[in-house]
Amino acid sequence: MKRILFPTDFSEAATNAFVHALEFAKIVQGELVLLHTFDLPVFDNQFFPENYMVIYESVELSQFEMFKEEIPKLRAIAAEHNLDKIKMTHRLMDGNLLYNINKSIKDDKIDYVIMGTEGASGWSEFFSGTNTGNVLADIDVPMLCIPVDAKFKKTETIGFTTRFRTKDKKALKNTIKLAKMANAVVKCLYVKTSKSDVEKATIKKWEEAFENDPIEFFVIDSDDVKETILDFILIQEIDILTMVTYKRTFFEGLFHPSLTKKFANNFDVPILAIPMED
Repeated sequence: MKRILFPTDFSEAATNAFVHALEFAKIVQGELVLLHTFDLPVFDNQFFPENYMVIYESVELSQFEMFKEEIPKLRAIAAEHNLDKIKMTHRLMDGNLLYNINKSIKDDKIDYVIMGTEGASGWSEFFSGTNTGNVLADIDVPMLCIPVDAKFKKTETIGFTTRFRTKDKKALKNTIKLAKMANAVVKCLYVKTSKSDVEKATIKKWEEAFENDPIEFFVIDSDDVKETILDFILIQEIDILTMVTYKRTFFEGLFHPSLTKKFANNFDVPILAIPMED
């Protein structure tokens, strides 16, 4: 059974992402590990010699009480969507968010991480300027990033962007497995720029290698990669867009410094980021 880590701060973005997490767990026949982290205040105990521990204990207690109050709300959401059979366990941890996520990935043998994100003005900010982006840059398991405006809908079409690197094949095979579990199709996009060096023979080999799978390949000539991907999402009605991260080098090169207003305003598709070594 796949184990899915769902870090939450109980915000609107996190609550919206929770529905996606439940539905994803249903697709992969997995279970959720709900994680809430908080920072303890920094005090110099020489100025609080008597009530130093009391301060910390009161903060921990307040976080525990909030956590205890929020969990039934999440269970109610699960019941509302007829997903209350999904197994859920809970972790409340103090300290750094990224450290705790990595610790949970290791301790709980996590296969996927799902997080909500908000406040991004474009893809560059989405992947580098938020907690979601910081986590994405550091973890070694696939991560599903859910924009706050991405309301859940049945997954029927999964997009996959590639540059036809050999290592992309592993990620594509995993994406196809996911698509089959969801009874969905994969639409694979390669944006061929004027500087592209991928040979037609390479593309042909990929098409032949996956000819028996539910996948369709698209090669589009354009030097505006970002706009082409956005148009692809809209025209092909992509429900989830899958990308290979290669330690963020792909995102840093593709999504810097900012996106057009049109792109930002239409960014409401979940992103499944699959980490690969360079």
